[in-house]
Amino acid sequence: MTRESKSQVDLLQARAGAAQAAIASRHLRRIGKWVPGTRIGQVAWPPVGRPLSKERLTGSWNYWWQAHLVELLVDGAIHRDDARCAADALALLRGIRIRNIGKWTNNYYDDMAWLGLAIERVERHLGPSLLSTRRRAVRKLSDRMYQAWSPELGGGIPWRTTDTFFNAPANGPAAILLARTRHEGRSVAMTDWLNRELSLPSGLIADGLWIRPGGNRELDTAVFTYCQGVGLGAAVEAHRITGADVYLEQIGTLLDAIDKHLIIDGVIKSAGGGDGGLFAGILARYLALVATDLRDGVADSLRARASQIVLTSAEAAWDHRATDPEGLPVFGHNWRLDAVVPDGTGTAARKFGGAVAASSIPERDLSVQISAGILLEAAVSVTNRSSEHTYSATLD
Repeated sequence: MTRESKSQVDLLQARAGAAQAAIASRHLRRIGKWVPGTRIGQVAWPPVGRPLSKERLTGSWNYWWQAHLVELLVDGAIHRDDARCAADALALLRGIRIRNIGKWTNNYYDDMAWLGLAIERVERHLGPSLLSTRRRAVRKLSDRMYQAWSPELGGGIPWRTTDTFFNAPANGPAAILLARTRHEGRSVAMTDWLNRELSLPSGLIADGLWIRPGGNRELDTAVFTYCQGVGLGAAVEAHRITGADVYLEQIGTLLDAIDKHLIIDGVIKSAGGGDGGLFAGILARYLALVATDLRDGVADSLRARASQIVLTSAEAAWDHRATDPEGLPVFGHNWRLDAVVPDGTGTAARKFGGAVAASSIPERDLSVQISAGILLEAAVSVTNRSSEHTYSATLD
């Protein structure tokens, strides 16, 4: 590594470290503020209500946001050997299980896939649990993804256990999880389903497919950045498993479409706050996977294109950050615009159907800050060429 490139890595590491420190300071708390050895991500900063108020005690904790926070902490631990990040990742898993009434599962397959990916990365990068608790959790969540496969209904796996909406946010992360837990055949089949059933004429991946009574199929053509991210991630894993060029072609087509429709001035488009606050960060994570885990000499142009989007977006997010009273960064929901420091006025993120709507000031939402953290860690990954698959999975 040249002196110039080392200086660039050091700069990006410092920025990612600052994002991690900001989330730890403003959002990470013990369960109930007192349960030892636990953490949970406080979903709003400033928090809603007064301490011990009903609003505070009964507020949403947003399972899938917590899963992405675990993954972000794993990033910090492996990129900088950050002991605090490693300890908080383990404590957060304990907090998630307690907050979820002693269970790892819920009724949403996308939620379970995200948590499965997070726990699998903890096991692989931070070391397996001596009591096998986490290993069993990964196995259980992976088995749920495997068993939900529903070709008789035209799927795919559904979004949740109670309906027949087969969508990219469930099938994409499930395919990635299955690839990493030795269900390679099902992972590849799921990736093929995703591209066969949900690809739009634009080259982008649609949100999902409804299977209506009587077998009628209705495509939901809504486009979200994170659907493209998991499409990339699933294709990278399928190529790793099979070596087939068709997956490189899929990645190339998807990158073309992302460049054309979802990038403005080189920067990933915003999806606001609430659940949407995570969307751009998820795309950044899997763009980084393209850049780091496709083989040299096989897909150099794909890796370079994915890397450039990550680095340009990360520079924009950093340049437009604000600063909290402790001097820590506050990142914007739109990485092309100046961030706003929330003051606790207006509404906070709230459940709306099966999703979470944004706060009045989206920067208040934990999702928005996690997303920027993922982006900055992704910039470290692509600069370091930090491969996700340097180590093999630990599952039997």
